[in-house]
Amino acid sequence: MKIFAFGQTLEEISIEQVVPERPAIFLAESRSALQAMKLAQMVYEGEINLGEVAFCKMEVQQECLVGSLCIPKLLDVLGSRYRILFLINRKNIVIIDDDGFADRLIRRIRNSKTRQGQTRERFIYNFMTQFMSRDPVVLAQYEKKLMDLEEKISAGEAQGIQNDILPIRRELLTLRGYYDEMMDLGKELEEDENHFFSKKQLKYFGTIVDRADRLMTKTSHLLEYAQQVKDAYQAQIDAEQTNNMQFLTVISTIFFPLTLITGWYGMNFQNMPELRSGYPYVIILSLIVILIIIFIFKKKKML
Repeated sequence: MKIFAFGQTLEEISIEQVVPERPAIFLAESRSALQAMKLAQMVYEGEINLGEVAFCKMEVQQECLVGSLCIPKLLDVLGSRYRILFLINRKNIVIIDDDGFADRLIRRIRNSKTRQGQTRERFIYNFMTQFMSRDPVVLAQYEKKLMDLEEKISAGEAQGIQNDILPIRRELLTLRGYYDEMMDLGKELEEDENHFFSKKQLKYFGTIVDRADRLMTKTSHLLEYAQQVKDAYQAQIDAEQTNNMQFLTVISTIFFPLTLITGWYGMNFQNMPELRSGYPYVIILSLIVILIIIFIFKKKKML
């Protein structure tokens, strides 16, 4: 299939270069989208505004299919995204992208794929699987991070780990939603409501659905793992708090009878026993009380 580009780096074309009988891919920016759609004989009932693209979805119209891609940047999942619109009719495809991301994807396909896109179905398959090709590696990196955090918790180095877990969970939730949207988009293509595609070629869209499903399943497992790591961290914090409370309980139990004894002998009544020479006896009594309490705590394995 021939690829034409408007306002980007692949090539500039004129209407005379387009062969009406042959399918083509038209790559355009927002400012040149109408020109590309005219050459592709694309009838679209809507406005071209990449700023409003917020989801990966597919819309079926009478004359064309309209898809939007809102792709997270793998180095900054929670940041800005690549936003692309693509339109498909019975013969051509128009891709609208202001970031040059689609251009880079097509160049990667040209450099790495032996079957680059002899049909529209094959091109769509290559295009969508290309921007999901690095996701398994990224998910493996998340798994490694969680394993490292788990090892730190096991080693008792839990300080500040919660600040590391929360961003990971937010990013994984974002990716899971993205893969879910890609599954729905692939299913819409596979249904082929307008009968734009060859039945023999619909298998490619099923492969897109399967890949998105595997990535979403992996992401869900990582979210469960992240929750387990968080629970292990919380369990360690609770154990430390329990130990601190137990220590305070022991100290309070030891000093409570001593406070009672010193309070009793600190009243200094005239007829109080051992008023003049009782100080050594009070010290001995206090030591005996301390030893008895320590013995009781040792027996109950609280010390």
